[in-house]
Amino acid sequence: MTATAYLNTLNQAYLTVHREKEDFFWETYMGTSDDHEGSAKSQTAWTNFISDAGKIAEVKAQLASADSITDAREREQTITGLKGWLATFESHALESQQAQALKADIIKFEANLFEKKQNHAMCYTDENGQQAEGSLPVLGANIRNSGDEGVRQSSHQALLDLEQWLLTNGFLDLVKLRNKFARSLGYDNFFDFSVVKTEQMTAEELFVILDDFEARTRESNQSSLDELAKKLGESSLQGHNFVYSFSGDAMRDLDAYVPFSQSLRRWVESFGRLNIDYSGAELTLDLLDRKGKYQNGFCHGPVPSFYDQESWIPAKVNFTSNAKPDQVGSGYDGINTLFHEGGHAAHFANVKMNSPCFSQEFAPTSMAYAETQSMFCDSLLEDADWLKQYALSAEGQPVPDEVIKALVDSRQPFRSYTERSILVVPYFERALYQLSEDELTPENVTQLARDMEQKILGLACSPRPLLAIPHLLSDEAACSYQGYLLAHMAVFQTRAYFTEKFGYLTDNPEIGPLLAEHYWHAGNSVNHNGTIMRLTGEGFNAKYLADECNLSKEQAWEAELHKIEALANRERAAISPLNATISIVDGATKLADNTQSDGVMCHDFETYIVSTYGR
Repeated sequence: MTATAYLNTLNQAYLTVHREKEDFFWETYMGTSDDHEGSAKSQTAWTNFISDAGKIAEVKAQLASADSITDAREREQTITGLKGWLATFESHALESQQAQALKADIIKFEANLFEKKQNHAMCYTDENGQQAEGSLPVLGANIRNSGDEGVRQSSHQALLDLEQWLLTNGFLDLVKLRNKFARSLGYDNFFDFSVVKTEQMTAEELFVILDDFEARTRESNQSSLDELAKKLGESSLQGHNFVYSFSGDAMRDLDAYVPFSQSLRRWVESFGRLNIDYSGAELTLDLLDRKGKYQNGFCHGPVPSFYDQESWIPAKVNFTSNAKPDQVGSGYDGINTLFHEGGHAAHFANVKMNSPCFSQEFAPTSMAYAETQSMFCDSLLEDADWLKQYALSAEGQPVPDEVIKALVDSRQPFRSYTERSILVVPYFERALYQLSEDELTPENVTQLARDMEQKILGLACSPRPLLAIPHLLSDEAACSYQGYLLAHMAVFQTRAYFTEKFGYLTDNPEIGPLLAEHYWHAGNSVNHNGTIMRLTGEGFNAKYLADECNLSKEQAWEAELHKIEALANRERAAISPLNATISIVDGATKLADNTQSDGVMCHDFETYIVSTYGR
């Protein structure tokens, strides 16, 4: 078999095993199938494919033979594709039978734990004093937004109860199993293994960055806590009160201007004006919360985009949120998820290489690189000029300046806290996986979580207790949360570059094509730092985010006021088509699609939400 034929065969084989795994993943995570055994089998088949150590020697042999291809373009393309596969197999290869067996055990264990957790009910006390069942997003929204302290306290307690349920229902055994797997590969623990795999750096190198950021933001974080306690009392620092204490009123005032029913239209219009093109992708969006559905937004691509020889294969991408449209805060949360997961989808729909291995969220794709794309998009929602253009009342009036200023005034003092709420996770996970098996008890791990929250957040207990974070349970996401913080650093570096170059971000039609060219096109064939260099001409730099965190609220409002004032002299961009086939579903039920037009889809979605939820 020629090297070119080998590459094409490898591409097709991967598409088959990957599609089966992703279809099972979507159905079980959406709660439309309970075939967890089938899902685990398909996950194992995919894992066996990409972790086959024998493929490394095969690909290397084909790379050597590819040098003799006489056609220059074919030679270049074949070598590029094979190098992509070599990086993929080297990221996942499990050479020993012991490691392969342990990986299979982990997959099976996780599937069983996931099924048990799906059936674990979490309850809180609602405004009427009645017991109500709530998913993680519902409980989180209650803690952030409910004016009833009993609702907030019972919702927070439900998260603490979930922690204890996990600690006595298998999570600690999963930690032990993961560590055993990592040690079979020569690592001290699973955290060290995961950081090398997801970010191509050692844990020591990672913590040089994290420790520096921790030091830069420690003082501003503590001063914000001291000021809040001085203003509202020590009770404002309790886990169930903290976020509400500094953001509840401002977010409730914004709520009327960002109803969930309008979130789909805002996404279509805003991404269209940014000139983001999905390159013919097929998108399926499952946006509403329901029992049995995975309790966190995500984006996965069953069909990665790539050029199959000369033929373009558009992506098929699924993404989800857990909106409860009749809940305060659901509109802004819903728009945020659409922008975040829609940013992921735009990225993975625009990787234009010659193999599907370049366009997927797994290693060697850096999590920080992937999250930079989504977080850049959702960062726009905090810009005052975006709010002025898109946060509109039922009568079409823009959100008043004083509401935006209240948001800035409430949010800016806690910017350091917001980023440190990401930072605390890798500090906790590293320490968790360093514990000996004898030390892995529910009591020790609970105390470790509270100690880390006190050290990094300055709170006795986080509003979102550490073990209630879904990422810690999933093999793909465990020990990778630092990717979000690294991505935020890159986001603010990117924002600074675009602001310097163009003067503004909201509705800027230059941005979509530049992201596609420099950040998306080459996929994981270029590392995270390399993509930033391509766009900005500067290597990865954390100072932009730290500087943003350390602004006073007066400085932050001045910057936002300038954005509002600049709207008067800016012509609004036209809405470009997203170039995607879009279906909006609720489980197995289709709510809307853009077969006729994006406008009809948005209208049908709005009609359904208003008629079902009243807003």
